[in-house]
Amino acid sequence: MILSFHPCFESDINILCAGRLPDDSDLNAIQTADAVILPQGCRKELFDMATRHCRHVFPDYHARFQYPGKIGEIQLFEKLNVPHPRTITFNDINQYHQKTQSNPVNKIFSFPLVFKFNWGGEGETVFLIRNPADLEHQIKKAELFEKNNQKGFLIQEYIPTDQKVIRVVVIGTCYQSYWRIQEDPDKFITSLSTGARIDHEKDPDLQQKAISAVQAFCQKTSIHLAGFDLLFSTKENPEVPLFLEINYFFGRKGLGGSERFYKLLDNQIKAWIGTLPKKY
Repeated sequence: MILSFHPCFESDINILCAGRLPDDSDLNAIQTADAVILPQGCRKELFDMATRHCRHVFPDYHARFQYPGKIGEIQLFEKLNVPHPRTITFNDINQYHQKTQSNPVNKIFSFPLVFKFNWGGEGETVFLIRNPADLEHQIKKAELFEKNNQKGFLIQEYIPTDQKVIRVVVIGTCYQSYWRIQEDPDKFITSLSTGARIDHEKDPDLQQKAISAVQAFCQKTSIHLAGFDLLFSTKENPEVPLFLEINYFFGRKGLGGSERFYKLLDNQIKAWIGTLPKKY
């Protein structure tokens, strides 16, 4: 029996767990299921319950919950030793002051640099830091966020890219890539919400290098539903993809829209089910 918690994938038994924690009825269903399908918005509690009581769970979110937030992603990049921009992470303001007291940021990186809060998407919490005054402004913002229990940020070297980022989306065993290109020189962020455009055709060789890097990464982490952002420097090692972020929630426009995304997802879930022992 296949149990689906995903609102867009119909199976033998379908349960919605959105907006609530899993309960005993969910546990009973999971314990009797041969395989469990989870939604993108899955909470850690539901994922833990599913993986604890069922051998076959899609998608695999171990990396997502073991390495949460942008800080967690950097820790995972470091663990797997994949190329990525040099980064210093700070769990809170106190750690920032401790780390930089004897080794200031401007001795580690040269300006400009990049400041990211540990949360957020579409570039909303990512800032280009041109000088010490810009950095101090973000540190003050971090202090205010901490008063509301929002902690953590990172400082990263700036990689010149001609204002373009490559997105590689993995859905099961399907990998698709496209560029997001920001043509406004006054804008640092290359998200669609800031006016960046999508380009599927540009630099196919670099796209394939990015896909190959993500495939190798996913083989090690078992990630099979995420959008990876990667950079190619226009200066040093221009053909080496640099891992930037992992997005477990990602836009679908570059894939052709929501309808096509759900079709891809449906096909990949069915293909995954087809790899399970014959009783399924």
